[in-house]
Amino acid sequence: MAIDKNLIDQFIKVTTKAALSSSYLVGKKDKIAADKAAVDSMRSELNKMNIRGEIVIGEGELDEAPMLYIGEKVGNKKGPELDIAVDPLEGTNFAANNLPGALSVIAISEKNNLLNAPETYMEKITTRVTEKNVIDLDYSVKKNISNLSDYLNKNPENITACILDRPRHIKIIDELKKLKVKLKLISDGDVSGALLVTDNRHNVDIFLGIGGGPEGVLAASALDSFGCSFQGRFLFETDEDKFRAKKMGINDLKKKYELNEIVSGDSIFCATGITSGDLVSGIKIQGNEFISETLVTHKSSGLKKVIKQKQNI
Repeated sequence: MAIDKNLIDQFIKVTTKAALSSSYLVGKKDKIAADKAAVDSMRSELNKMNIRGEIVIGEGELDEAPMLYIGEKVGNKKGPELDIAVDPLEGTNFAANNLPGALSVIAISEKNNLLNAPETYMEKITTRVTEKNVIDLDYSVKKNISNLSDYLNKNPENITACILDRPRHIKIIDELKKLKVKLKLISDGDVSGALLVTDNRHNVDIFLGIGGGPEGVLAASALDSFGCSFQGRFLFETDEDKFRAKKMGINDLKKKYELNEIVSGDSIFCATGITSGDLVSGIKIQGNEFISETLVTHKSSGLKKVIKQKQNI
């Protein structure tokens, strides 16, 4: 079954209102306050909707976060059952420091069609290549770049790889440099980084490295609509991480997930800009009105576009 496309505008409103609320705190050096503003707004808007929603990826678990926690029920208890993944403020440091790329993000699937991802790290790799045995998490960086070079008919020096600029990625970055690959290093923004492979205008051929597991699921829901590939594997560093994963139904702790195992069936994805970045422009307030941009995808209808809106505050 497909998710009712009439819900799309309502979910756009959810992320737009969250982005607007957070925008008032951009540059205020308080990432917690900026995040809370987005969370409060998103929760309020979700609870106005005719849905029976459950947060499967949120701001933490019940004992860790007061709002939009994993397992929280949202909506007015009427309408379809939906699984919902949220990141009300992706890029808290971007918002706090008035840097490009802060987003308000939500992904929606039918019940039980969205992977419940624990709050842990995930190895990830994504490209526009969907053929099997070209790009794979189990391949070395060298093999993936060589295969991608052959597939795209590009020399390695004309391939661009996006990766989080983190100490844990030093070996990968050094290997990419040896291969003469162009690098796009990002300081935060795991979801938006993964989505740069969706459009040639971003000039990114591959996104790879270790980032947040929940962010991987959010990105996968949009990548599915764009016909891109995604693979992810959770990394469990502590016994507590492993215990929580098993509680969420993850028994094979070393499993490599393909995109259709992360999000199956129909899905909706919305990402509204808080500060302007590669994907969308940020909130612009003009008197009693504001302008927003939202990247929206809906798999079953083939919708994948940036929607610009001017609305009253």
